[in-house]
Amino acid sequence: MRRLAFVLAVGLVTVACGAGETGNDGDGAAPTTTVVAASTTTTKASEPGGEGTVAQEGDFVAVHYIGTLDDGTEFDASRPRGATLDFEIGSGSMIAGFDAGVRGMSVGETRTIRIEPADAYGEIDPSLIVEVDLSQVPEGTEAGDTLVDPTNSSQVRVVSVEGDVVTLDLNARLAGEALTFEIEMVAINP
Repeated sequence: MRRLAFVLAVGLVTVACGAGETGNDGDGAAPTTTVVAASTTTTKASEPGGEGTVAQEGDFVAVHYIGTLDDGTEFDASRPRGATLDFEIGSGSMIAGFDAGVRGMSVGETRTIRIEPADAYGEIDPSLIVEVDLSQVPEGTEAGDTLVDPTNSSQVRVVSVEGDVVTLDLNARLAGEALTFEIEMVAINP
C-alpha cells in the first residue's frame, strides 16, 4: 500500500480538483468537447432590456440555478445564497457543460440541461484514492469526515480509518456524477 504524507495528498487534490472544476484538463486550453444532454427543455419569459440578445462567448452573465443528481438529490442552488452566479462565458471558470449550456440563452429564459461527468467534474480516478498514516490527519478523524486544507480550502473525503491507515479520496466531490441544472438567465453584459 502506498502511503503519502497528508500534505502531499492535499497538494494532489488541489491539482485534481482545480483542473476538473474549471472545466479544462489543466493545460490551460479550453475543453475540446462538450456534451449537453439530449434532454434540454427551454421556456421563454419576457426579455427585459435584452430582447433579441443571446449569451455568447465573452459575455458576462448572471444566472440562477438549481443543480441535482440523477436520483433527484439537490446538491447546490443559487437562490438560497441570495445571489446570482456571475461569470464570463468561455473563460474556463465554469465546468465545460455548464458554460456550454448557457450559450444561446436570452434574459428571462429558463433551460434544463444534463451534463455527463466528462464535462462536469470528470470520472472517478482510482489513483486519487490514497492512504496516509493516521499521524498525518487531525486527531479524531473518522470515516465520512471531510478534511479541509487551510491553504486553499480543498476538500478531501475520508473513506476509512483502519488502525494507523487513513484512506482519503482526493477526487472532486461530484466526480463520476451526471449533473442536471435548471438555469435561469438573469442578465447578459456583452
